[in-house]
Amino acid sequence: MIKQPPIIQTFPQKKLVGKSARMSLIQNSTPILWKSFMQQRKSIENSVGTDLYSIQVYDEVSYFKNFNPQTEFTKLAMTEVSSFENIPETMETLTIASGLYAVFNYKGLPQNFSHMANYIFGEWLPNSEYELDNRPHFEVLGDKYIPNSEDSQEEVWIPIQIR
Repeated sequence: MIKQPPIIQTFPQKKLVGKSARMSLIQNSTPILWKSFMQQRKSIENSVGTDLYSIQVYDEVSYFKNFNPQTEFTKLAMTEVSSFENIPETMETLTIASGLYAVFNYKGLPQNFSHMANYIFGEWLPNSEYELDNRPHFEVLGDKYIPNSEDSQEEVWIPIQIR
């Protein structure tokens, strides 16, 4: 893994629609969540673009300081929409507020992401002028995202604030 510093940028407010599940890293049901979402994705009206959002909402900002792979969080599989009108009954909405994020580019298989996470939370963040903010963490799965490929690329967005 090439250790590159992130790009710091403000994420604009976005409206998203999709599905969620409670899970932990030990009881990871991400593939089931995404399969369920993708089967119904075409029923979402008002879609904006083709990017998909893999979102993690942690109950406390201390999740990473007191890391335990059994601690639950909410995982969401979503896409951006222009409005929340005509949302499919089996889906839910989420508005991500505008805010400051550190954006990392990750290339590789999902199961190897722990190396990137160790760099972000163990090296980069403690040595930066930033600290975690209690907002959603997410990955943008764009045109270069190829499931189960070592060439897959995604953007990793980590919510930050100046210390």
